[in-house]
Amino acid sequence: MSSDEVAAISSPAQFKALGQPMRHRLLFALGREDATVSQLAAMLGSNKGNIAHHLKVLVDASLVESSGTRTVRGGTEQYYRRAFRRLAFDDARITETAFQALAAEIATAQGEPFLILRSLRLTAEHVEELTATLQDLADRVDDGGGQPQYGLLLGLYRPADSGEAEQALETDG
Repeated sequence: MSSDEVAAISSPAQFKALGQPMRHRLLFALGREDATVSQLAAMLGSNKGNIAHHLKVLVDASLVESSGTRTVRGGTEQYYRRAFRRLAFDDARITETAFQALAAEIATAQGEPFLILRSLRLTAEHVEELTATLQDLADRVDDGGGQPQYGLLLGLYRPADSGEAEQALETDG
């Protein structure tokens, strides 16, 4: 899988790999830059054994790949990167886990995150136009060179009708 591609989550190994918030946090971190187990442990405030275990699960699921090695003081450091640019999945439990990891990511953000959730009434044409604008924003390549990185969460969804939402809660509960 190329880092320019969208990873369509479909295999059991991928669903299993994405069922744990720490693995999403690793994917967020690797989205910023390639890193070693030691660097990831420091970034995420965890121990190297825990990070190595979760990385192995992600590698086995083809969501993370090796990006090279570097010799340091007689040893070899392995660098890892995401094997995709974006994830695409349509599973409520994986979405819930991803949002738990996203909440942890935002909780450790520098400064004050800018977050707004609101409802809009849109025509089909406006939905199409807004979706295209959001897609364009998501597809942008880094254009700031050495500038600080920022996370960006984009979303547009149509909430379930109240009857559908109640039925979904009964099915999950």
